[in-house]
Amino acid sequence: MGLGLVAVILIDGWMDGSITADPSDDRPVKGLLFLCLVCGLMIPAHRELAAMAKAKAIDLAMPLVTIGSILTCSTPYWPARGQPYWGLYACLVIAGTLICLLAYLGLRKGPDGVLAAAGAGILAVAYLGLHSAFIVQMRLQWGLWVLLMYLWVIKGADIGAYTLGMLIGRHKLLPTISPGKTWEGLVGAICAGTGVAILFARLCGIINVWLAICFGVCFAVLGQVGDLAESVLKRDARIKDASNLVPGFGGILDLMDSPLIPAPWAYLFFVAAGLGR
Repeated sequence: MGLGLVAVILIDGWMDGSITADPSDDRPVKGLLFLCLVCGLMIPAHRELAAMAKAKAIDLAMPLVTIGSILTCSTPYWPARGQPYWGLYACLVIAGTLICLLAYLGLRKGPDGVLAAAGAGILAVAYLGLHSAFIVQMRLQWGLWVLLMYLWVIKGADIGAYTLGMLIGRHKLLPTISPGKTWEGLVGAICAGTGVAILFARLCGIINVWLAICFGVCFAVLGQVGDLAESVLKRDARIKDASNLVPGFGGILDLMDSPLIPAPWAYLFFVAAGLGR
């Protein structure tokens, strides 16, 4: 699956010419294939969230929430080229989704349960749509190598956490939330994530090695936080996996969880590092 994702991103870069070009070059709209992939994953991811909400007797209003998330995710493509207004558009989409949710729930369902359903709906749009928008913006603003660095640091950390945790994991990290996670696994995540970040820094020249070390450590940890965030939702719904859509892993949310929560902070990191100046 990791190789398949890399293939999609590389084909996406080949299609718009950015695989070998400077991302600041005046070229056709970039990253449309990757955007379609992310938006396509929104549909099963929302189904899994809806199943969690249903376990708590909450109606997620799937069509409205899914459309809101897809629109929010695509906001980096809305402004004129070079204008940084996509964040404002994302906020307006979320505000509009809330109005539509309240109207739909109030008129169709009545007042009972509106507070929980509207809250769950906005949580879904912010969790999936807004966080994905930052990943899409990284692809659009800095090109595919920055995107690949971010995703592989996070997923490399996941692999490191699982491997070291399985081999020598003894001390539970947060047993009430994720019984399988250990402190030893967290060390494995940091080592693997940092190693991947240094590799990208040396091979692609995205950032210097010292910044790469900081990036690897910080986002290895934040990736595990993203994993734990989804675990909180699953434990509240009393389920082990989001679904059985992906054998051996669970659902789409179980694959997407670790890159989602850190995405805004990765974007901020790259801005602070001066990429694209």
